[in-house]
Amino acid sequence: MKRKAQSQAESHKPHKKKSKTSLGDEDAKKRFRKGLFDKDVLDKYTKGYAKSTPYKHSVIHELIDDTLLRAVREEIKDNVSFTPKETDIYKIHQSGDLANLDGLDDEALAKLPSLLALRDAMYSQAFRDYVAHITGCGPLSGRKTDMAINVYTPGCYLLCHDDVIGSRKVSYILYLTDPDIPWKAEWGGALRLFPVRTIKGKDGEVAKTPAPDVSKIIPPAWNQLSFFAVQPGESFHDVEEVYHSESKKQLEKEGGRVRMAISGWFHIPQIGEDGYVEGAEEKLAKNSGLMQLQGNPDQYDLPQAKPVKVEQPQSSSQEEFDEADLEFLLKYMAPTYLTPDTLDQVAEQFDELSTITLPNLLGKKFAQKLKDYITAQESTPLPEDSANIEKGFWRVAKPPHKHRFLYLQADGSKKNGNSKEEEASPIKELLEEFLPSPQFRRWLQIATRSVVESHDFIARRFRRGKDYTLATGHEGKPRLELTLGITPTSGWGGAEDEDEDEDDASAEEDGGAKSNGKSKGKGKAANKKKNGKKEREEEKEEPVEVGGHEVYMAGDDDANEDAAIYKSGNDDDNILTFEAATWNSMSLVLRDSGVLKFVKYVSQKAPGDRWDISGTFEVEELDDDDEEDEDGGAANGEGVIDDTEEEWNGFPSSSESDSD
Repeated sequence: MKRKAQSQAESHKPHKKKSKTSLGDEDAKKRFRKGLFDKDVLDKYTKGYAKSTPYKHSVIHELIDDTLLRAVREEIKDNVSFTPKETDIYKIHQSGDLANLDGLDDEALAKLPSLLALRDAMYSQAFRDYVAHITGCGPLSGRKTDMAINVYTPGCYLLCHDDVIGSRKVSYILYLTDPDIPWKAEWGGALRLFPVRTIKGKDGEVAKTPAPDVSKIIPPAWNQLSFFAVQPGESFHDVEEVYHSESKKQLEKEGGRVRMAISGWFHIPQIGEDGYVEGAEEKLAKNSGLMQLQGNPDQYDLPQAKPVKVEQPQSSSQEEFDEADLEFLLKYMAPTYLTPDTLDQVAEQFDELSTITLPNLLGKKFAQKLKDYITAQESTPLPEDSANIEKGFWRVAKPPHKHRFLYLQADGSKKNGNSKEEEASPIKELLEEFLPSPQFRRWLQIATRSVVESHDFIARRFRRGKDYTLATGHEGKPRLELTLGITPTSGWGGAEDEDEDEDDASAEEDGGAKSNGKSKGKGKAANKKKNGKKEREEEKEEPVEVGGHEVYMAGDDDANEDAAIYKSGNDDDNILTFEAATWNSMSLVLRDSGVLKFVKYVSQKAPGDRWDISGTFEVEELDDDDEEDEDGGAANGEGVIDDTEEEWNGFPSSSESDSD
């Protein structure tokens, strides 16, 4: 699975020949630090590169002449504009391709003389030979320049990928962080390298796949260059999130934690350059693809789908709820959702929109038990590394260039951890008793007017500052997907948080009483909340987007563009549904072939971990004649309903699923 931080278009567009003259060796070397090109210095970097792990890479401190680089930074701050870009894999601010500098008019170009000098020095024959000597990668193109300025502010990141696209040969990052405020490792923003696991299958085939944990961390530093040869299926890396500071005042003191860098690639020689080989780029692309498929690495992905085929009832009488069925469902579900009128509303809206969100699905008693359990779990620290986590009952999703999160899989025949704690878990109860039950399946079929053919469930925990899923498509007939949000914390940017803000405002007006009038807050807590709100208003802090939302998007037919870009500085997007992390809320989506789905990276700034249960159902949709036969099969035991539960408040409007 190839992913990238920038557009693939550069590997397909014909290169426009530059009119600039090449930079001589002596002039080029003057733009770097003194002594860099000395033989003993070059030998030191070459030996270090050969010994480096988890794959070969190099870090050069004080690469560029300091005066020149400071001038570059000032020119960028004064004259370069940035576009915010956000996809499933990254969140950054990016300039245009610096290869296009030559296309600027004289007036614009006059504002960026130092930046132009830096670009020409980086792609000079002298420095290309220097990099080629260290990496042993062979000749590099001086004509095909491929670099951009990326700015990471707090909350920005780039997830795991291997940079393998087109004719790329060497990846590099040159940091332009504040030279007068040294970057601290605890601010994040590090380049992190992933080790690769080599797995030999039963057939003798060898596959490579990245491990879920990084093994090399390279924090940013002023005038530091990090680089490595691009290797298919091996050069996996990410950029750690730039973490938020404790306050706006602290952030200002730290210079804003602005991780500015020039990043790009050296490419193989192009037509007319020394070292050019006809057909080499096509061969490179073909070999890269084969290397990434070698040994069928997908077979080692975890978790693997485990669909369970279900038997269909022999007669319609077996499909209706009897008193025992209702008693079972009421153990888990709010009674409102078992009334015929409510089920009709659900079915009608789902039939119209192919998606629906149902708040407060779980009954109060079970929901409280579940919330207490998850809250206790979240307050217990987890090990940092995956191997130690898996000594317990959680498993770690892998490989990280596709996804990373903790999970429990429904498996009635085998306990995931064999622990008493897990066996008593209400999450396991949902996974193995409630959701796979014939009773819930019958309810689901009525609600979606479909016939369930198989089901597959998994509980997921997305740790803040660590976890995500990247966009994947689905091929084949439409399938039904369920997500039961069981995140106990608030502050994720969903509709629930807006309601809580309104309640807080009412509580303050009433001297601490909640808006529903049922309970009163303690004086200390109310005053603390008031003071906190006053401090926020004084600092004028904007709401922080913390991720963790699940997104369904229409796929992009243009293979040259990032399919999952959904924020790029304008109001246009292709989001189909959007759901923030929630508590006790179930969403159902009939997912068509080609629709992309992902869970956004959870920021370290998030109020906690994102928890959910994800289910996939192979279904057959009913036609109109079938639907008529199904009517009346909802709840036929009216006396069982407990009318002490909250009243049905309707469904959220479609606007609540928008990206805003």
